[in-house]
Amino acid sequence: MASTDQTKETKQSPADFFEAIGSRVEAMGTSTNGAATEDDDVRPVDEIESLCMSCGKNGITRLLLTTIPYFREVVIMSFSCEHCGTQNNEIQAAGTVQPRGTHYELRLTSISDFSRQVIKADSATVKFIELDLEIPAGRGQLTNVEGLLTTVVDDLEMGQEARKSATPEVHDKVAEIIAKGRAMLAGESFPFRMYVDDPAGNSFIAPDLKDGVGKWEKREFVRTPEQNAALGLADSDPAADAANSISGLTADGEIIPNEVYNFPATCPGCMHSCTTHMKMVDIPHFKQVVLMSTVCEDCGYRSNDVKTGGEIPEQGEKITLTVEDSTDLARDILKSETCALECPELKLQVNPGTLGGRFTTVEGLLTQVRNDLHSQIFEASGSGHHGGDSLASEEKSQWDAFFDGVDAAIRGDKPFTVILTDPFASSYVQTLVDPPQPDPKIQRQNYDRTDEEEEELGLKDMKVTDYEEPEATSTEEKKVGADAANET
Repeated sequence: MASTDQTKETKQSPADFFEAIGSRVEAMGTSTNGAATEDDDVRPVDEIESLCMSCGKNGITRLLLTTIPYFREVVIMSFSCEHCGTQNNEIQAAGTVQPRGTHYELRLTSISDFSRQVIKADSATVKFIELDLEIPAGRGQLTNVEGLLTTVVDDLEMGQEARKSATPEVHDKVAEIIAKGRAMLAGESFPFRMYVDDPAGNSFIAPDLKDGVGKWEKREFVRTPEQNAALGLADSDPAADAANSISGLTADGEIIPNEVYNFPATCPGCMHSCTTHMKMVDIPHFKQVVLMSTVCEDCGYRSNDVKTGGEIPEQGEKITLTVEDSTDLARDILKSETCALECPELKLQVNPGTLGGRFTTVEGLLTQVRNDLHSQIFEASGSGHHGGDSLASEEKSQWDAFFDGVDAAIRGDKPFTVILTDPFASSYVQTLVDPPQPDPKIQRQNYDRTDEEEEELGLKDMKVTDYEEPEATSTEEKKVGADAANET
């Protein structure tokens, strides 16, 4: 319960805390004609008398079930004690642990980004990357970026006097972090990044319709056995773990193209044993790719992914496809995990890693992007409430116009352009002419990867030549070694 956490006094009252979120229920007690409803005595905010852990007397815990736009239902709790003034706010997910963990990352470039809504579940960690400051898993919070950074900086300042006398060296390092944090809050350190990493998948950073590539990113991941154990999930089936070999390989241990392989796996949703299907496909005039599909018969979890292989090219590739009719919508398209997708006419941008690897058609890819966005924004509550409980009407109109444009493109009523930017050059669009003749609707352009892309892809740390030899020693070490050899 929220009452079990002892926190410092705050000036915010429970009434103020629930005012903004609870405004949606102001008219719940009356019908459209002003008459009282049957549920007139039902209060949207539940109040429970509970023990205050500070003074030992009874306080009040208030509970509100609400829906966060683009997200899902949550329970907001607020405890207050009128005897000692202790107050505590907390948030918990109303649903269950999600099939996969989630990692949200936001690049802040202006003061307005501080108002981005953030949900930090009790299983999530938050890190301000440039500040090298991490907030460990703990109490759940419903706040914004400014609130998170302000809270952690204030908490660091509270213990500075004690550190100054006990550990001066730690005091000086913490003082540097506090100064950097205050500069960030003052808008003097843009741009900088933060992320929320939650193995339970119940945390969130709100997106914005105007976010471009590299601004906001969501990535899902499969939990490790240690993370499952920390969340209290059941271990996988030992028998399934033991059967980890793949039969049907060649004598050299190579995968046979177009052969479907089945091997045991563990469902990330319910942790029961399931089967993963794998097939290697040779795409004409491109390369071999591996298609993977997992289906769980117990909980219905489904996952599809595409993996590309081969050596890393010297340059990245940008593919531009002009879509004008149903023939273009039926083209095969491979979007790798590292590829960014953009459709300027539709105001659509998808960051690398958001959808994972996909091998489908142009229509299928656009439909999937549309469905994923629509489910996050308009079907978050699962109960038919469009856009959650607090989605502004102006913002809802913008999203409606956006989805209308995407739907028109899917139907073939609106021409548009698909731009695939892949630093690994592992994406593909089907040509409708026989090679080596170029397709007039497809433009290909090689480009040099940026330092940021090299860093994110881990290429700067990768040694691809002479990796079996030890690292060269420094100049001083070589000189010392030469002097020692001369003396002997």
